[in-house]
Amino acid sequence: MPFADVNGIKIGYDETGAGEPVVLVMGTAATGRVWHLHQVPALVEAGYRVITFDNRGISPAEPGFTIDDLVADTAGLIEHLRLGPCRLVGTSMGAQVVTELMLTRPELVTASVLMATRGRQDLMRARMGAAEKELLDNGIELPPRYEAVVRALQNLSPRTLRDDAAIADWLDLFQFSPTVWTPGLRAQLDLDITESRLDAYRAIEVPCLVIGFADDLRLPAYLAREVAEAIPSAEYLEIADAGHYGYLERPDVVNDALVTFFAAGHP
Repeated sequence: MPFADVNGIKIGYDETGAGEPVVLVMGTAATGRVWHLHQVPALVEAGYRVITFDNRGISPAEPGFTIDDLVADTAGLIEHLRLGPCRLVGTSMGAQVVTELMLTRPELVTASVLMATRGRQDLMRARMGAAEKELLDNGIELPPRYEAVVRALQNLSPRTLRDDAAIADWLDLFQFSPTVWTPGLRAQLDLDITESRLDAYRAIEVPCLVIGFADDLRLPAYLAREVAEAIPSAEYLEIADAGHYGYLERPDVVNDALVTFFAAGHP
């Protein structure tokens, strides 16, 4: 993995394919390599050059950074690789980064896809975030099997949960590859939206596709729909039978949406 010196840190990134660039921005506590399971192959097959990278917190950085730092990192990487203006895709925290980038550096973005996103926090999501941070800050380590079950319940759809063969694979994956909460990853949890950004989003002019996952417990689809309604240039798509990991649960549907949106006259 090559590294780029951006904003005082080294960001690890990967480039795959050839053609016009698409930058993929991952969510909390996950590496850019997660995109390579499904989205990178589909976009490369569609003729794009795909860039994935590790957000600050995955790439080594001192805790105390803000969402603005992640936005600046993404902009810096685009400039370092001379990609702009280009297409971007973000999920969860990554979607927040892409949205804020469209406000602060719109000249770097030609079109974007925002998955599992939000422009505000509701009470339940605020309490979930606070509880997760309290658990970590108290040094509590859940047994791997229990953590795997909780992760499945929070991030997968009922369709997957009731499919014994599918959920067995997911639980094995979660149990044998638990999240290791380094100080950098813990710092990413502090990047939650505390005040509504929906009014600010009304100034965005970049063409957007907002994707909500119908069974998402972590960031419910109605929060994504609010983002689409706030951005004048946005379209909204809701994908059924998909939880927060919808891009992994229903990759064919997600990939088709990405490729179709980018090909439909969006530069």
